[in-house]
Amino acid sequence: MIRDITLGQYYPAKSIIHQLDPRVKLVTTMVYIVSLFVAKGILGYVLATFFLAMTVKLSKVPFRYITKGLKAIMMILLITVVFNLFLVDGDIVLWRFGFLRITDKGVKTAVFMAIRLIYLIIGSSIMTLTTTPNDLTDGLEKLLGPLKKIHVPVHEIAMMMSIALRFIPILLEETDKIMKAQIARGADFETGNLIQKARAMVPLLVPLFISAFRRANDLAMAMEARCYHGGDGRTKMKPLHYVSRDRMAYGLVWGYLLAMIGITWAERLYVTAFWPL
Repeated sequence: MIRDITLGQYYPAKSIIHQLDPRVKLVTTMVYIVSLFVAKGILGYVLATFFLAMTVKLSKVPFRYITKGLKAIMMILLITVVFNLFLVDGDIVLWRFGFLRITDKGVKTAVFMAIRLIYLIIGSSIMTLTTTPNDLTDGLEKLLGPLKKIHVPVHEIAMMMSIALRFIPILLEETDKIMKAQIARGADFETGNLIQKARAMVPLLVPLFISAFRRANDLAMAMEARCYHGGDGRTKMKPLHYVSRDRMAYGLVWGYLLAMIGITWAERLYVTAFWPL
């Protein structure tokens, strides 16, 4: 399970997605997430599926490697589906047992919510898998640059997010090492009920927190020893510049969002016209 988490990891490859400006990938990811909440019908999710499939194909990242990150959210996904399946009221009751019931709207909401969460994780994973943490920091700082005029610490915010992303694979590796060490000493993380499994995680969390605080302290001392004082007066070794492929990507993603809005609006008009009740 620990090794299946791909968030924050970088997958090197020679693809057009890797070569895009990090600002483009950040904006594209945000637009795609917004489009998933805009979509309300089947045609909208078909368009989102096509856009995501083309992005995965162009990224040259193996699809199995991308979907590994879904294993870590299976429990959250299952809980979300069950809650929407049984708690959403609808016009047609498909199944009833006591106070539990499944309606037509409950099934539709549960299916769309599951697809939305899966696509959200895959879309976010593509951004982190095709962009190095340094590029993500530079892109985020550049996008938030106008906020400096109202004295928002843009550089510090971007640096914190970059460090958080970089620490994810490090902490996952540390967790795997501690878990193997505890298993070698007789610890059992697999058997028992949910409460017993939670209690078994306590010997794992204590050394993990100690290791995380030690790494954070070492990083702070290293930054202070190198006279780091924030973003004032700092320059970039590789400044960001838009090229033709970046402008083309912007045009495609905004066209995709407009198409999604148009499809959703058309579906709503169709439902209102033929099923007004």
